Amino acid sequence: MLQINKRRIYPRGKITETLAGYMFMTPTILVLGCFVILPILYAVFLSLHKVQLLGGIEYEFIGLRNFMRLVEDERVGIALRNTAEYVAIVVPTQTILALFLAVTLNSGIRGKNSWRILLFLPTVTSSAVLTLIFMWIYNTDGLLNHVLAFVGLPTFNWLGDPAVALKGIMIMNIWSTAPFYMVIYLAALQDIPQKLYEAAELDGANWWQQFIYVTVPLLQPVTFFVVAIGIIGTFQLFDQSYIFSGGTGGPNNATLTLVLLIYQMVFRNLQMGYAAAIAFLLAAIIIAVTLMQRQIFGGKRT
Repeated sequence: MLQINKRRIYPRGKITETLAGYMFMTPTILVLGCFVILPILYAVFLSLHKVQLLGGIEYEFIGLRNFMRLVEDERVGIALRNTAEYVAIVVPTQTILALFLAVTLNSGIRGKNSWRILLFLPTVTSSAVLTLIFMWIYNTDGLLNHVLAFVGLPTFNWLGDPAVALKGIMIMNIWSTAPFYMVIYLAALQDIPQKLYEAAELDGANWWQQFIYVTVPLLQPVTFFVVAIGIIGTFQLFDQSYIFSGGTGGPNNATLTLVLLIYQMVFRNLQMGYAAAIAFLLAAIIIAVTLMQRQIFGGKRT
């Protein structure tokens, strides 16, 4: 029986269009490959080796020993607890504050444009500059203690007391990051149709019921985004902790975070392999928490 081989023939124009598409994608692929894919692969390589930096770079394969060391390292546990406490307090607080500010500005208060600019100023200010300003405020004889003493409240050694040092960083970051998320919420609030509030008002809903049953559900996708970005950002706390403690994570490891510990392992202890293992631990925690938060907020509808 005679069989005829049928080959799929692509028009010349189709091939040219496909090649043109890949040519346009080439710069992006090269950038992602050089600055994203290759660093990740190199970090995987480092995490499986003991790296000798002095006297020439040498790699000694040690398998999973760097990851096993994470369980035994007390400072990793301290950094993880500090970071988890920081995330657990800062993310909900800054989210609620951002929503409150956005609802207030969206309610038509007088001079709302001026308030927007004034509230957004901390966000556009350098993080290092803000940290130095707050270090002056937190000084034993600084502005905050003078205010607390004036109103009859106890004062604290904000920079030297392990019990309050991390709380001082929390206050500073909540104050400086909430306005950024406020702008996101404000844009989302202005997209909610006014007819929904009018219908709820006709049904007898007061302002609180309108907020709970109309505003909050419609802002759920935005809340998912705000919380997800907040979690990622807070887990990567470094610069404020570094400046506050002079890079030590003190006092008594009270401001030690996972990212600061990674920095110490690389630039002070010269343990690049172990630092890469800590970095993968941090990445795994961020991914796990983000996926959990996605399930809680119903992120699939976004």
